[in-house]
Amino acid sequence: MSWTDWWVWVVGGLVLAIFEVLVPAFVFLGFAIGAVLTGLIVWIGLPPAGWMGANLFRHLLVFAVLSLIAWIALRAVFGLRKGQVRIVHHDVNDN
Repeated sequence: MSWTDWWVWVVGGLVLAIFEVLVPAFVFLGFAIGAVLTGLIVWIGLPPAGWMGANLFRHLLVFAVLSLIAWIALRAVFGLRKGQVRIVHHDVNDN
């Protein structure tokens, strides 16, 4: 079992997705998508898989780039919309 096995990346992505459900921070979902996509690249054998080989740094680089792209896409789809402002009517410290 090592980082070159596709299922390790997919299981890691699933663990991160479960962690996102337990701690809704809207951060771990991008990492989960990046890990699953990295596992799929290794499993299917797409061109980056040959470049990654058995080098951990290259696997982590592909994972980081895919996670960043996934996070930006999620932010664009589900993020704060233009003109949407949160208005606070009551302060917690007011008596």
